[in-house]
Amino acid sequence: MTDFPNWLESSVPAPARRDGLAIARLCDAKTAGRGGFALTSPAFDKGEELDPCFTAKEEDAVAPPLEWTAPPPGSQELILIVEDATASDAKGDPACHWLVWGLAGQRGKLLEGEVPPRTGKNAKGNSEYLLPDPAEGETRHYLFQLFATELPLTLMPGASREQLIDSIAGSITGCAVLHAPFTGTPAADEDWIDAEIE
Repeated sequence: MTDFPNWLESSVPAPARRDGLAIARLCDAKTAGRGGFALTSPAFDKGEELDPCFTAKEEDAVAPPLEWTAPPPGSQELILIVEDATASDAKGDPACHWLVWGLAGQRGKLLEGEVPPRTGKNAKGNSEYLLPDPAEGETRHYLFQLFATELPLTLMPGASREQLIDSIAGSITGCAVLHAPFTGTPAADEDWIDAEIE
């Protein structure tokens, strides 16, 4: 890609740099990490592989825990958009795995598997965290993107990715991103079957 924002390159590895990422559309060098605003997870470091317990490879998988520092002053609400930068939806945009809003505009966290205040539709058309499920041996790159806005959202639950992006465009006070790859592995029950055969 020739027009990927320079300010985003240090947070997004080359395989995940593509047109249409929410953070590339909504933010700029001024709002990225403004005031030290940062997104982390106690379950994985930036660039570290997701544990299978947060993917479709395990039966009782859930969304990973996330934590964030205080957003810039004047922030009213936080919005989380999780995208697979290496896969596309029907419109050619990055595949959306989770849309969350209604998060208080302050330092906070989402616990592992916690049900968030409001959610929108993912790439499969439902309002849950879409579990990563790459084919065996295929590596996908997931971006957890957090946005702080100066106005609270009035969006109804079940909104689409595009509706959410349109509703917060122009009101971003700060943004942060956390990258995690995941390489497809055999499902846990497949491992058990293999062990039985041996």
